[in-house]
Amino acid sequence: MKAGYQPKKIVLHIDKLARENYDSLRDMGIDTDIQISSLSYLARNDRQRVDLGHLKRIAEALDLNDMNEIISIENDDSYKDQTD
Repeated sequence: MKAGYQPKKIVLHIDKLARENYDSLRDMGIDTDIQISSLSYLARNDRQRVDLGHLKRIAEALDLNDMNEIISIENDDSYKDQTD
């Protein structure tokens, strides 16, 4: 790997948004018309692929104009350099 390279990870902020705006993920699911199982996976950041339609519905339900409130790219501090 290139010197100074820092692996990245994609982080969804669904859990935080749900806690700030709803009583439960179930309520968020009703408001966004997204199945609770799908929201649960998103809230746990337990997905390799994300349905952009789901992100759009969440943004519409919460009247968000900045996707950075839903998703971000952060340093992956769990990465361990194999060359140590």
